[in-house]
Amino acid sequence: MKNQLINLKLDFKNSNNIENDVSLLIKQSQKIAYQAVDIVLLQRNWLIGKRIHEEILSKTRKENYGLEIIKQLAESLSKSCGRGFNKTNLYNFYKFYTMYKTIFQSPTGKSFLSWTHYSCLISVDEDCAREWYENEALNNNWSVRTLQRNIETQYYYRILAKQITDKEGQSIEEQLNKLEHIKNPVILEFLGIHDDSSIKETELESAIISNIQKMLMELGKGYAFIARQYRIHTEARDYYIDLVFYNYILKCFLLIDLKTGRIEHQDVGQMDMHVRMFDELQKDKNDNPTLGLVLCSQTDKDIARYSILKGSEQLFASKYKLYLPTENELKAEIEYQKELFYLNRTKNNH
Repeated sequence: MKNQLINLKLDFKNSNNIENDVSLLIKQSQKIAYQAVDIVLLQRNWLIGKRIHEEILSKTRKENYGLEIIKQLAESLSKSCGRGFNKTNLYNFYKFYTMYKTIFQSPTGKSFLSWTHYSCLISVDEDCAREWYENEALNNNWSVRTLQRNIETQYYYRILAKQITDKEGQSIEEQLNKLEHIKNPVILEFLGIHDDSSIKETELESAIISNIQKMLMELGKGYAFIARQYRIHTEARDYYIDLVFYNYILKCFLLIDLKTGRIEHQDVGQMDMHVRMFDELQKDKNDNPTLGLVLCSQTDKDIARYSILKGSEQLFASKYKLYLPTENELKAEIEYQKELFYLNRTKNNH
C-alpha cells in the first residue's frame, strides 16, 4: 500500500527467545525489501519520465514529436530490456513526471503509494481531484482496486460540499462537514442487480447486507454497520428502519430508508419521524444529532424545493444507481443532483 523512504537498518532487540528473534528479523527484512523494490520502481519510472520530458524540450518542437520519441524508445527498449516498456507504459512514466515533478523533493519520511496506485491517479486530469484521491488513498490505505473504483465512480465529485456554491460564490458549509459523508448519487453496481425495474425494497436491502463491506466503502469514511430493520418501540407501536449505521468521525447515527421508486413527500415525512424518534429514544447524550437518508431510485425537484428536506440539517435524499454509468452520464447526474441540493439549501425567494 503506502511506503516511506526506506530505513535499511533492522530494528532488532534480543528477547531471549531465539526463534521469535530470528522470525522477526526475517519478516522485517522481507518487508523492507518489498518496500525498497516499490520505491526504486517508483523512482525509476519517474526518472524515465523526466528524461523523456527533457528530450522533448531539447529538440525542435514539431507536431507529435513527443509521440515519435516515445514510439522509437519503446521499440528500442522492448528489444534490449524486454517487456514493460511499451508506448503506453512510457507515456504513463512521462505523464507521471509531469504531474508529480516535486514528489521526491519532500523531506525524508514522506509516504508514497505504489506505482500501480499512481498509474491510476494520472488518469485524473484535475489537480485538486487527483490530490484528494492521493491523500485519501494514503490516509485510508486504499487498495488499487478501491482507488480505481472511486475514480471511475467520480467519488470526489459526488461529495456535494466541495462543489456547491451560493449565488455570491461562497462555499456552502455544513455543520461537521456532514456532506462529505453523504454521496449523491450512490453507486451500487457491486450488488450485481441488473434489472432495477421490478426489484423490491426487501431484495435491495438483502443485496446490500450481502455486500456490506462494499457498501461501507461506498458510504465513505468512518461508517460502521449497526443493524437492518432496526426496531424502535413506543407505547403505541413498533417502527422499523431499513438500515442503521454509525459514523465515528461525525459521532452520529445514519438512518437509511430504501425506496425503489421515485421519492414521495410521505417518504420524507417518515424519515423525519424516524430521526426525531431515534434522537429522543435511542441515541446517547454524547452523540450528535442523527442523520436520515432516503435512498431512492429517483429524486424530485418538487420534493427538494417544497418538502421538509428544504433547509434541514438532518434529512437528505440520494439517488442510487445499480450500474456504473458512463463518465458523461455520471457527470450529468451529478450536476442534476447538485441542482436539487441547491434547492434544498437555499432560502425561499418570497
